[in-house]
Amino acid sequence: MAASRPPRLTRINTTISAFTPQGRGEDKYIPFFAASAPRCQTISNANEAMEPRKMKQAAWWPKFSFIFVLALFATIKGYAVADRYTQQFGKPTFCSDPEYRQFDFWLGDWDVFEAGKVTVVARTRVDHILDGCVLHEDYESTNGLKGQSFSLYDASRGIWHQSWATNRGRLLTVEGRIEDGKMVLAGAERAADGAERLVRGTWEPINGGVRETAVTSLDAGKTWEPWFDLVFRPHSSGDGVNSSADEVNSSSDNDATIVARLDTEYQAAVKKNDAVAMDRLLADDFVLVTGSGKTYRKSDLLQEARSGRVIYNRQEDTAQKVRVWGDAAVITAKLWEKGTENGKPFDYTVWFTDTYVRTATGWRYIFGQSSLPLPKASE
Repeated sequence: MAASRPPRLTRINTTISAFTPQGRGEDKYIPFFAASAPRCQTISNANEAMEPRKMKQAAWWPKFSFIFVLALFATIKGYAVADRYTQQFGKPTFCSDPEYRQFDFWLGDWDVFEAGKVTVVARTRVDHILDGCVLHEDYESTNGLKGQSFSLYDASRGIWHQSWATNRGRLLTVEGRIEDGKMVLAGAERAADGAERLVRGTWEPINGGVRETAVTSLDAGKTWEPWFDLVFRPHSSGDGVNSSADEVNSSSDNDATIVARLDTEYQAAVKKNDAVAMDRLLADDFVLVTGSGKTYRKSDLLQEARSGRVIYNRQEDTAQKVRVWGDAAVITAKLWEKGTENGKPFDYTVWFTDTYVRTATGWRYIFGQSSLPLPKASE
C-alpha cells in the first residue's frame, strides 16, 4: 500500500515518523501532524482536497437557503397576521368606560364670568389629553393668575382626582365623584400659618355652559363659607381675557344659536312629557299666556307633563327667529301641535313668542305667549 502513495506524501510521512515519540520523543508535535486524511490531502493535493469541501458547501447551501426562505416567509406572515389583527380589533383602548366621560361636560373653550356679573374675568380651555384619559384645564385670569389642572377618573378607587397648580406656587388636590349630575370634589389645603382649610368644589352643566362654585371651612366642615362662584360660557369673540361682556354680547350670533337650541330642546321635552328637562329649562317664575287669555305657571306645565294626559304626535316649530339684546332674547316661531288630550284628538298651529333671560346659571325660558289657533287656510 505504501508503494502506491504519491512520492511527496511518502516523504511527509517519513518526516512525521521522525517527530513521533519513537523518533525524538516530543509529544507536542503529535496533535499537529496526526491530522485527518482531508488535511493530508490538502497538503498533498489542494485541488483534490478542495473537491469534498466544495461538495459539502454545495450540499449545505440549498439547506441554508430553504431555512432562510422559510424564516423570511414566517416573519412576513407574522407581520400580516399582526396587521390583520390590528385592523380587525384596533389598538387596545383604555379609559373607555362611561365613568371616564362623566366630566366631559366641562370640555370646551370658555369665557369665565363671576356669577351675576357682566365682565369676563378669565379664559379657560379644557381638553382631553393622554388618549382621552385626562381632562386638562388651562386657566388664564385678567389679574395675571395662571393655573392648570389635571382631572382623572381613578378606576381602582372609583373616584375622580384633580390636581391644580398655579403660577403663584399654589397646589390643591381634590377628589370626589358625580352626585346628581354634578361633579363634587373636596380636599384640604394649608395656609401660611399652618391652619388647615377644607375646600369643596362643584361643577354643574347649565344651559350652554358650566357653573363652578367653591366653599371653604376652617372648622373641620362644621360651617362653610362661599369662596367663588364662576360661570363658563362658550368663548365667542375677542381675545377672551381682555374682552368685556358687552363685547361678547355684541356678537349675538353665538347667544342666538344657544337660545335657539334651548328652545328646540324645550319643545322636544314637551313632546316627550319630560318634566325633568322642562324643569331645568324653565325659570322658576315662568308664565305662559295663551291667545284665549289663560295663564299657566311652571308648576302647571310640570304637573301636566307628569300626568301624561296629553300625548303629542307633533310638537314642531318653523320660521324660528331669535333676537338678542344683552341678557334677554326673544324667539318668534310658528308651532304645530298634534296629538290627543284625555283621548280626544287635537291638531292646530299657533304663533308664539318666547322670552329667555341670561342668569348666573345660563339662559332660562321665563315668558311665553301664544296666539289663538290659526285658521287652516292661513297655516
